[in-house]
Amino acid sequence: MSSSRLLDSRGRDGVAPEFLVSPNMLDVVSPSADRGGMMLGQGTKGEPLTVSVLRPTPTRMVVVGGLYFARQIALRAMATGAWIIIATGRPQAWQPVVRAAGQGPDGRPSQLVQLRRLSPADLPRPTEDMPLLVIHDGGHVPQELFPPRAPWQTTMYVLPYLHPQAASTANNADLVLLQRLPMGQAQLAGQMWRLRPQMFQQLTQLKDDQVIAMGQDMWAHLRLYTTPAEQQILGAVRRGD
Repeated sequence: MSSSRLLDSRGRDGVAPEFLVSPNMLDVVSPSADRGGMMLGQGTKGEPLTVSVLRPTPTRMVVVGGLYFARQIALRAMATGAWIIIATGRPQAWQPVVRAAGQGPDGRPSQLVQLRRLSPADLPRPTEDMPLLVIHDGGHVPQELFPPRAPWQTTMYVLPYLHPQAASTANNADLVLLQRLPMGQAQLAGQMWRLRPQMFQQLTQLKDDQVIAMGQDMWAHLRLYTTPAEQQILGAVRRGD
């Protein structure tokens, strides 16, 4: 797993630069965060925790859990001004994110969010002013269709559950976000990342709004923060879809 630091509680190390986005979009889909870092939730003492999803280096993320959480990350990345490309076999499930992007000046759906098939395709060139989040929603064993190869590109792999054949993808990630796992999958997580018994046991006891953020020398237990506007788009917080 990469040694890059991605999570911070005070907006210091590992937080992305500030991006520009319309105030209306920011109000609708994202809580505030220092210096452009994405506000992910609160720590055990109620402190805000931000995550640097969009960085000047190619970045891999893995989200293991429900679709609700993955769509929430997409909304917040969109609020920073990022392009969002979603490669998925279930496009209908991502329509709330597409609708949240609104319309362009021509009245057509905004190009900030694009749905793609699960097949290789050219990507727009990301820049500091227009970073790119590629969401790979392709089941429990993802293919490397859109590997992060350029600065300001992040590829996020959405895994509905942990599978032994996903070990390579998970181990190559800069950041792994884990929701509650059944005991068998928690034990698999323990094998993949050499977790202590109390750590994988903790994975089985998370509530619907709790997440473990894991990286090199990092194990952070946090509670998700969901705005009323996000609940209007996505519904009540839940573990699965």
